[in-house]
Amino acid sequence: MIKANVEKACPSTVSCTDILALAAREAVFLTGGQSWYVPLGRRDGSTASESGANKEIPSPLDSLETITAKFTSKGLDKKDVVVLSGAHTIGFAQCSTFKARLFNFDGSGNPDPILDASLLSNLRTACPNQDDSDTNLAPLDPVSSTKFDNIYFKNLANNSGLLQSDQALMGDNTTAGMVINYSKFPFLFSKDFGASMVKLSSIGVLTGQDGQIRKNCRVVN
Repeated sequence: MIKANVEKACPSTVSCTDILALAAREAVFLTGGQSWYVPLGRRDGSTASESGANKEIPSPLDSLETITAKFTSKGLDKKDVVVLSGAHTIGFAQCSTFKARLFNFDGSGNPDPILDASLLSNLRTACPNQDDSDTNLAPLDPVSSTKFDNIYFKNLANNSGLLQSDQALMGDNTTAGMVINYSKFPFLFSKDFGASMVKLSSIGVLTGQDGQIRKNCRVVN
């Protein structure tokens, strides 16, 4: 819808990648977060790889070490891992991405011993141990799932992170220290989030004659 409207007003001018970067900022701002300057002028790629995306984008089941390695391979650092994970202050996750923590953590037949008992009970109700619950949804931040704030970090400090990859941030001294700081200082999180988003949106940018301006974001021209 956004791309179609932009094409009507400015045909073959604004790329899907620029629209995505701007939409991400507006989504954060409209849910209570801070705005930031978005550099523009990107062009869209002429190829795409589902397998490549699945390999390079962090999984909710990845270890912190693996996630950090994926970030650093793109020029990001451990601070960016923590800051950008804070985007999980809004949104939902399917039960299949965290159900093992509720019933069979690391093949133990028991729940993750770190997980807060009250949260565990609520999640087991929302995600019973049966296959047909895999697509059920649970909020990434059960306290304020529609507001962009720093509650996500407070949840982690209280062992109430939903995804294993989120709670893992408390298992490393460096990242745990950042989590505690962001849980105490919301403005610091807002400022750093904008800076990390600019870094993220600058990875592999195509400009000039490289790539194209897609007319439809789903397919190449």
